[in-house]
Amino acid sequence: MAGRALSEIARLLNLPLKGEDVEIAGVNTLEGAGPHELSFLANPKYSDQLAATGAAAVIVRPEHAGDVRRALVSENPYRDFGRALALFAAPQGSWRGVSPLASVDPTASLAEDVTVYPFAFIGPRVVIGAGSVLFPGCYVGEDCRIGSGTTLYPNAVLMAGVEVGDGCIIHPGAVLGADGFGFARTAAGIEKIPQVGRVSLGDKVEVGANSAIDRAALDTTRVGSGTKIDNLVQIGHNVRIGQNSLIVSQTGVSGSTRIGDNCTLAGQVGVAGHLRIGDNVTLGPQAGVARDIPSNRVMGGSPAVDQGTYMRTLALMPRFPELFRRLSSVEKALAAQNAEHPKED
Repeated sequence: MAGRALSEIARLLNLPLKGEDVEIAGVNTLEGAGPHELSFLANPKYSDQLAATGAAAVIVRPEHAGDVRRALVSENPYRDFGRALALFAAPQGSWRGVSPLASVDPTASLAEDVTVYPFAFIGPRVVIGAGSVLFPGCYVGEDCRIGSGTTLYPNAVLMAGVEVGDGCIIHPGAVLGADGFGFARTAAGIEKIPQVGRVSLGDKVEVGANSAIDRAALDTTRVGSGTKIDNLVQIGHNVRIGQNSLIVSQTGVSGSTRIGDNCTLAGQVGVAGHLRIGDNVTLGPQAGVARDIPSNRVMGGSPAVDQGTYMRTLALMPRFPELFRRLSSVEKALAAQNAEHPKED
């Protein structure tokens, strides 16, 4: 891809430019950037790398603008570096139009500029909005609705009746609308409870590779607009997730739990079923949630407790053997003292 003038990048990102103009051919880390690449500093921990970087320019906060030859000055360097990346990122795929090797049911309705790669399957009564793209191996079951500008990467699966909003990204191998885990133990064995509900995603939702969002038993499993779901995440049946939440890799949310807006569930969080988690809740890595959590809490550990309590417990944990030995010796000393001086009746 052809380079861009640093001044043009500054204009497109609406960032002040400090220093002379230069041609930018790409983006890279502070350590790896060359003389025609743009980099960024988001974490002050790495500010000592500014003096040694070979980058042509660096996106930095105002207090670091004087530490480099050329700077794009930003209040949020990480976000703006992401915007700069988008200027240089090559799009995935090159196919345009509907491949004759795709299977498209005649009752499906596709906007004129939808792209369907070879070997995708689109079932009866599916509706797909303008500018959406389906890569090879995608399965879109009957009565699905896909909004405008949404991308389904290879082997993404939408089972019957799934609704996906505008501007969503469904990564390879993600499955939306598989049956929820509904079973009943009977004298004859374990019997399946039919799952006849749906899955509905709002706008600008991202679902990572090999993640699963199960259909509801009767109603709808919902993911609110702007929420981002990482790879290898399991969302159970009838779960409701609010807007602009982050669900990180290997998290599992059990059925019928409600999660509010602007929440963050870090890696390997486990949430039991039928719980209520409020807005603006952060759950640290491997947190185990077995009770409702009100809004505006930061919690960690398993079972999850207030983050301050959890961090103090972590700090004390290496001392537990020593503290146990000390407690045992105190108990023995007290027992010996009581034996020598028994209490009078």
